[in-house]
Amino acid sequence: QVQLAESGGGSVQAGGSLRLSCVATVRFYTSYSIGWFRQAPGQEREFVAAISWNGGSYNGGILYASDSVKGRFTISRDNVQKTAYLQMNDLKPEDTAVYYCAADPNVERPRAVSSYYTDWGRGTLVTVSS
Repeated sequence: QVQLAESGGGSVQAGGSLRLSCVATVRFYTSYSIGWFRQAPGQEREFVAAISWNGGSYNGGILYASDSVKGRFTISRDNVQKTAYLQMNDLKPEDTAVYYCAADPNVERPRAVSSYYTDWGRGTLVTVSS
């Protein structure tokens, strides 16, 4: 079981940046891929980005949801600190949501389907004003 705790959310104006952190409490952090999801008010939770155990680009170790975040959001992880990050630049009002990190025991390839993720954090709220 993995305990996850997000932080770094807040209120920013459009065009601003935030960096979310996801700290894991687990013995073998590299046994998990880490994903970020978000849920806007009145909407279903949606995939944002995920990273395999080492984020290796040679095996497709990073996955982004779509062109709407690719190029603006960057996922990374520090396996020594057992922390994953989501750097969000050029934020837009439509990015407003609660952001969750989650752990997937499939370490080789990041996955976008939420049902693969076994452990979830409580979320951190991001509000982007126009």
